[in-house]
Amino acid sequence: MRSNIVRHSAAVASMALVLGSALPAAAAATAQVHQHEGAATQELKLDAGKKWETDAPLRKGMSEIRNAIVADKSAIHAGKLSDARYDALAKRVDAQVAYMIANCKLRPEADAQLHLVIAQIVEGSEAMKGKAKGATRRAGAEKIVAALNAYGNHFEHPGWTSLTG
Repeated sequence: MRSNIVRHSAAVASMALVLGSALPAAAAATAQVHQHEGAATQELKLDAGKKWETDAPLRKGMSEIRNAIVADKSAIHAGKLSDARYDALAKRVDAQVAYMIANCKLRPEADAQLHLVIAQIVEGSEAMKGKAKGATRRAGAEKIVAALNAYGNHFEHPGWTSLTG
């Protein structure tokens, strides 16, 4: 068990180093780490019917991502968010993902579930930057909203409220 934690910590540290320029690769690496550690499923689930625990860095990072999306939500829905603002929004999201990866300390089972949410956020960010083939920037924002809602449904975060569409 300890070796899995050490191995996972090393993977997270290396992910943090490459995160700024290679978020999709980091997300793929995270998924591979969990597969090698015996993650039986890639489906987000509860912890024996209860929400997973969180820590302060996770709650801070997710709250910041939520706040960033909420700040531009009206323009996104109206189809009026410029490419430059999508890029800036993606940059804010990426910074919080990097912060969470560097600072969040969950037990391995909760961490594995969190990485499913993080992978969806990273995919959304890439789409918001115009880097996801076949996905619009708006679809990227919608993917992040879905990830935030899944996070709220599966992780204990006092005061968390879901976003709509």
